[in-house]
Amino acid sequence: MALVTTGVVVLDCAEPEKLAEFYKELLEAEHVDASANRVEVRTADGFRLALRRDMNATAPSWPRPENSLQAHLEFVAEDLDGVERRIVSLGGRPVESGDPSGAAEERGYADPAGHSFTPRGSGAPPRTPPLERRRG
Repeated sequence: MALVTTGVVVLDCAEPEKLAEFYKELLEAEHVDASANRVEVRTADGFRLALRRDMNATAPSWPRPENSLQAHLEFVAEDLDGVERRIVSLGGRPVESGDPSGAAEERGYADPAGHSFTPRGSGAPPRTPPLERRRG
C-alpha cells in the first residue's frame, strides 16, 4: 500500500484568482476548490494545480538565487508518521514539524537537493503557514 496517495503542484503568487484563470484557460481546466488564500484547478486528465496566496511573492529570477523558492510540492498521505520515516530513510530532512494536534496536520520537508514539499493528512484541509517558516 502506497503511503502517498496523490499530489498537487502548488505555486505561490500574490493573486491566486488571476493566476488560476490563466491556467484554467491555458490548460482547459476547471476550478475544483477555492478559499481566501488558495485556488485549485484540475485538467481533464486529472492534473491538479493550486495557486496559493503569498503577498510577498516575487517573480522568478532564475537562475539567480535571491528568490529561488518559487514553488513547492504538496502531497496527501494516509500515515504522516510512516511517510516521515520513509522520507528520512531516502535522504530527506524535516524543515517544519507542524502541529500534529491541529485540524490541518501537515509537515514540511526538504528533499536531498533541498527542494521543499509538504505531506498533509488525507482528511486535513490545506493550511497556509507563514512563508518564513517554510523556507527553513
